[in-house]
Amino acid sequence: MFTGIIEIMGTVTAFNPLDPAEVGSSEWAKEGGYSLTIGNAASVLTDVHIGDSIAVNGVCLTVISFGTDWFKVGIMNESLRKTNVGDLRPGDSVNLERAMLGSTRVGGHYVQGHVDATATLTRVEPDGNALTFELRLDGEARALAPYIIPKGYIALDGTSLTVVDVLDARHSFTISMIAHTQKSVVLATKKAGDRVNVEVDMMGKYVERVVLSMFGVEAAEGVLASMVDRAVEKALAKRN
Repeated sequence: MFTGIIEIMGTVTAFNPLDPAEVGSSEWAKEGGYSLTIGNAASVLTDVHIGDSIAVNGVCLTVISFGTDWFKVGIMNESLRKTNVGDLRPGDSVNLERAMLGSTRVGGHYVQGHVDATATLTRVEPDGNALTFELRLDGEARALAPYIIPKGYIALDGTSLTVVDVLDARHSFTISMIAHTQKSVVLATKKAGDRVNVEVDMMGKYVERVVLSMFGVEAAEGVLASMVDRAVEKALAKRN
């Protein structure tokens, strides 16, 4: 679990197929397992251990080896499918955050590090000393739209941010970023067309799941129909 408050930006130094000896399974490496090595990361490694979790651009990844200022994580196929990790190249900057402690102030919001999908950055505009970013949900990612609400939480490349507006007609939403944050996270360095990792607020998904279970339906579209059916049944029962 993370807070969405980025500690530092590290630098990608290598992105390679995993050595089968490191993962104990030649099939994993053969079918697309990779390792990602990140440098300039000394300040997040002071208390690290093998097996610890570090969020890299909002993706919760497991440390498999490390040195004084670098660490290596394993990347599985699901991470490559759902996130922008596969776009990374040596020299790219990445957001880094260690897993939260029980005593940590949650300055952002609860972030799992389980990225839902990516969005496409379509617009960056200045607003005083802040920047406004517009991001578009494409394809299957549009299913996330119900969980994105004005003034709600969202994690973009692992950064906890507040949604400003939801632009349903464009399948887009906007966020605003203050000057301080612009110096501390990778989103401020991205341009139109770049992909951004998106993790929506988990509470919305849990609430939806509970409501769907209560109405005995599998999709949100069925809730209204179920409510109408119940109302009709009650009305007919009163007549009888």
